[in-house]
Amino acid sequence: MPELPEVETVRRGLQPVLEGATITRVEARRPDLRFPFPEKFSQRLTGKTITALGRRAKYLTMDVEGGPVLICHLGMSGSFRIETADGSDMPGVFQHDRSKNSNHDHVVFHVLSSGGASSRVIFNDPRRFGFMLFAEGPPDVHPMLAGLGVEPTGNTLDGALLASLMKGRRSPLKAALLDQRLIAGLGNIYVSEALWRASLSPLREAGTIAKPGKKAQAQSERLAEAIRSVISDAIAAGGSSLRDYMQTDGSLGYFQHSFAVYDREGEPCSKPGCSGHIERIVQSGRSTFYCRTCQR
Repeated sequence: MPELPEVETVRRGLQPVLEGATITRVEARRPDLRFPFPEKFSQRLTGKTITALGRRAKYLTMDVEGGPVLICHLGMSGSFRIETADGSDMPGVFQHDRSKNSNHDHVVFHVLSSGGASSRVIFNDPRRFGFMLFAEGPPDVHPMLAGLGVEPTGNTLDGALLASLMKGRRSPLKAALLDQRLIAGLGNIYVSEALWRASLSPLREAGTIAKPGKKAQAQSERLAEAIRSVISDAIAAGGSSLRDYMQTDGSLGYFQHSFAVYDREGEPCSKPGCSGHIERIVQSGRSTFYCRTCQR
């Protein structure tokens, strides 16, 4: 499933085409994806101007004049692509063969920019696990978004806040970091990478970084910085291209070439001065990659 950097990359790719554009037509080519489309889905969007394109955790939000707000989730295999009026794909850095089967093009937004340029923004989802829903009020109170934790971007997530979130928790640190009620948008890949950067074991109790004393304070600050930096680096690199993920222009992200631990089982640890190797373990049914030598 695309993680926060991938979704933010998609948002940034769509933003220049969608923000300020008018939706002239919406094609919903099937009645549902993961969930049924909202009632009068196409009619309620047609003719509306898109005022903002946002992101909350792994969800895209599209504000249109007069409402509603469209909430989109890519699911396991969903992606957007942008086509110009003549139907040609916008170029990518890494061009990746993708399905051209129209059965997988489930939603097509026909948009007209303020300058008069027409485009098609197409949602393609072979597994149909993505969805599009309306928020009639503020998106943050919608059931899909209500209860989400803090964003792991910017300076909001600092050591003190992270320690307060982890305080008293006996679950493994990695499991706590994946709890979307605490930190919204963190996924398996970037938690593994952040823990490696912070030299903290995914197996240690989460509450250990919230204990009194300078050692725990340093650990929480180090981990908060690692989370922010790994997310920032991944966004700057265009996200990670794993399995079905690709950017809006059809290209693949770069960050997978910079993984320090993820999917590197058996390789030497690249941390300076560390003689360990990357191991793979399973936590809650998901793969965890770490170095037991330098991550304590």
